[in-house]
Amino acid sequence: MKKILILVFTEIFLFSFSQKKMNNVEYKNSAEVFTIKGLSQSTSIDCGNSKMILLSGQVPLDVAGNLVGNDVEKQTQQVFKNIESILKEYGATGKDIVKLGIFMTDISKTPDFRKIRDLYINLQNPPVSSLVEVSRLFRNDVLIEIEATAVIKNK
Repeated sequence: MKKILILVFTEIFLFSFSQKKMNNVEYKNSAEVFTIKGLSQSTSIDCGNSKMILLSGQVPLDVAGNLVGNDVEKQTQQVFKNIESILKEYGATGKDIVKLGIFMTDISKTPDFRKIRDLYINLQNPPVSSLVEVSRLFRNDVLIEIEATAVIKNK
């Protein structure tokens, strides 16, 4: 009898700390950003008190799919414009970014990237980041691609 009571109380204890509902996952595309068929621009995951927003790698294309800029600085401006447009769909901004994944074809251009990045992120608490030099992105004229993760409070 004692073992049964221990088992019942253990199950009640564990159940009280288990998730009450499944995390909601929502996919969104911004009408202000060029959409590539076969992928979502972003997804959000309800984490209870907060929402985590994951962005696909953003490239320097305008809403019509045209390349913007032929240098890292101008391309980075377009990439962050796209990131901001997508985050706006969730009520977030670049200041809510907690992680960046940066892919560049020429890592020596990092200062040009940082100059633009610093206009968009929280400089008091900068996001964790990975910067990788790649030999090529999906087009020869694309010099940078950025993935972003943001976290906002649930309303």
